[in-house]
Amino acid sequence: MKRIANLTVGFLLLFMYAQGQRPQTEVLTMGTFHFAFHNRDLIKTEKKDQIDVLDKKYQVELEDIVSQIITFNPTIIAIEQSPEFQPRIDSIYNAYLAGTYDLGREEYEQIGFRVGKKLNIKKMYCVNDWGRNYSSIDSLLETDSTARKKFMDFFYHNPDSVKIRESFPTPVFATKGIKAELRIKNDEKNIQKDLGSYFIGIFKYETGQEPFMGADFVTGWWFNRNLRIFRNIQKIERTPTDRILVIYGAGHMNLLNIFIHASPEFRLVRTNDYLK
Repeated sequence: MKRIANLTVGFLLLFMYAQGQRPQTEVLTMGTFHFAFHNRDLIKTEKKDQIDVLDKKYQVELEDIVSQIITFNPTIIAIEQSPEFQPRIDSIYNAYLAGTYDLGREEYEQIGFRVGKKLNIKKMYCVNDWGRNYSSIDSLLETDSTARKKFMDFFYHNPDSVKIRESFPTPVFATKGIKAELRIKNDEKNIQKDLGSYFIGIFKYETGQEPFMGADFVTGWWFNRNLRIFRNIQKIERTPTDRILVIYGAGHMNLLNIFIHASPEFRLVRTNDYLK
């Protein structure tokens, strides 16, 4: 039966190519919290509220998470690291495959490396980017000026600060476990609320000379950044039968999911269809 099914898929792919159609590549987007708690995001996690994913109970849970994700059977894994770090990622991943590297706390190692090893995937693809601002925004933020100080004060302390915090559900990784946290972060309603937080707060910032300064900043800081990340995913060479697993900070899913879902080249697959 398996041989018949494979032949059927093969004939379907040939038919689609004959009709000038390229089959869509399935992409499972897995939004995570940052396991190493670098606290570079807008919402910080205090030390007392953090967990150590290297503790035995979390290692057991991560093995369970990985066992469920591999049923998607990805052939390509994209991670939140910039392309300039590809040689380093290649080095430590190859060392892990060889049994000479112990996994660190990063989510792309704890989940990505494990999935890759179990499925004999040879490489992790670094697809991160930091976006590009308007030159007027860059020139302001790169100088130590009163204008920059006012902007940054508003960024962290503005009338919408409470609304922004409310856009992020209370973390449950310490009380209910990593899987419960991942399911919350990959819930579509929470992802949509998260996107809404980018249309308040700093988005509303303006000056007499720059009435759209906040909107221009968010354009580069968030929208341009995620468009570039999507473009890096799009650049990965793939065959008609490849399937992509994207492991990324959950906040990025509020745009990456939209881009992937809208793309004629990809078909979006939801993490919560696999994490049970």
